[in-house]
Amino acid sequence: MDSLAGRLLVATPRTGGEIFRRSVVLLLHHDEAGAHGLVLNKPIGAPVGRVLPAWQEHVSEPAQLFQGGPVGLDTALGLVRVPGGSHEDHSAPLGIRLLFGTVGVIDLDVPPEVVVPAVAGMRVFAGYSGWGAGQLESEIESSGWYVVDPEVGDAFTEDPQTLWAGVLRRQPGPLAWVATYPEDPTHN
Repeated sequence: MDSLAGRLLVATPRTGGEIFRRSVVLLLHHDEAGAHGLVLNKPIGAPVGRVLPAWQEHVSEPAQLFQGGPVGLDTALGLVRVPGGSHEDHSAPLGIRLLFGTVGVIDLDVPPEVVVPAVAGMRVFAGYSGWGAGQLESEIESSGWYVVDPEVGDAFTEDPQTLWAGVLRRQPGPLAWVATYPEDPTHN
């Protein structure tokens, strides 16, 4: 399978669990050794300032911590968008590593005033989502995830609760119908 880094994993209605139910995951890395990414639509409800006070005023709305996944919940990862930057020409500002297109990770140990002028969107995640070798491919094959292309605003949406349905709704053909799948199919 080709690398899926930079693409979205959208949970199918049958994907369960508190974190992955109706989740949208941005894959940051994917190769034969495994994959990792961030759940984009699960705000925790705690302000970023509770763990990273210097960054609170710089994060995109809603200015909350997001649960990036079930792995490494004691770690924080910053995701940013750098307009005009490109991972291909290595044009990232100091403290930012571009992963694909204009999206990258930020070193949260760097003082905000060093990197904030170059950033158009920022989100902070507690933990991340990870898969071992072959695990993600198996989950995709068993219809646990839809793999779709992202749009620029997906990672920094102001309304994360509607991201799952919104991403599905814009897909071509029958996949768009999944956006209307009821929370509880027994109430259909």
